[in-house]
Amino acid sequence: MSAKLTILLLFVSIVLAKQTLIRLPKVNPDGGIAKQGRIIGGNPAAVGEYPWQAAIYTTKPDGRYFCGGTLLNDQWVLTAAQCAYEATSFTIQLGSNQLSGTDPNRLTVTASKYFINDRFDPTVSLAHDMAVIKLDEPINFTDYIKPVDYYGRMGMLYPGAVLTVTGWGQASDADTNLINDLQTVDVSIIQSKECSIYYGDQIVDGMLCTVGLTNNEGICFGDIGGPLLSRATSGNGTSVMAISSWVSQNGCESAYPKGYTRVDWYNNWLTQTLENN
Repeated sequence: MSAKLTILLLFVSIVLAKQTLIRLPKVNPDGGIAKQGRIIGGNPAAVGEYPWQAAIYTTKPDGRYFCGGTLLNDQWVLTAAQCAYEATSFTIQLGSNQLSGTDPNRLTVTASKYFINDRFDPTVSLAHDMAVIKLDEPINFTDYIKPVDYYGRMGMLYPGAVLTVTGWGQASDADTNLINDLQTVDVSIIQSKECSIYYGDQIVDGMLCTVGLTNNEGICFGDIGGPLLSRATSGNGTSVMAISSWVSQNGCESAYPKGYTRVDWYNNWLTQTLENN
């Protein structure tokens, strides 16, 4: 066996497409909600801290799936392409940290129109994993529903930079339930060449990799499509830097890096899509 082949066999696969998404049970489409738990290593977000966070319930021909998303303006939500691929409709919750329970700040809206980056092909890889969903009707902003900046602070994407990820994804590999309360955790960017040590040529331009600050913190299933943010608090200057995209097949709790789609890499596509539709 050649040395090159030996090295290739050591690379770990990225979990692809529908395997990455949380599939909701048909009996209870809003089910699978755990009362306790955290995004891997995270903590509950404060009420109103991330007013752009969206919870996306995607209906596809083979079932219903859950993803995160980010509100860009009064009618568009940013998410991962895998979350919208082959979708027939969406139900999207805004304004609440909680997936279930009574919350007067929660707004539930619908959508059926979406646009996936034309280079995305889930049968090959999760490269170019970006999509936008157009809400059926524009929404009104509140103290708990606000858009995020998606152009600024891109200079922060350097190795060692600490960013914040948010989501309702599962808190461990053993428990596949979503978390009812929005979670947040800080992670650190690593160089692409360091990420390639684990994943080989699966790491391509437009991807971003992170690791936990202390104990493998980061995204898990159910967080896919949500934002990687430039700062840990809301307010002016917060930008969505990347979209949560994938984890290692070794599991969310492993030390392997987690992967994202860089927003700045696709700014032209994003701008043109929003302006022309």
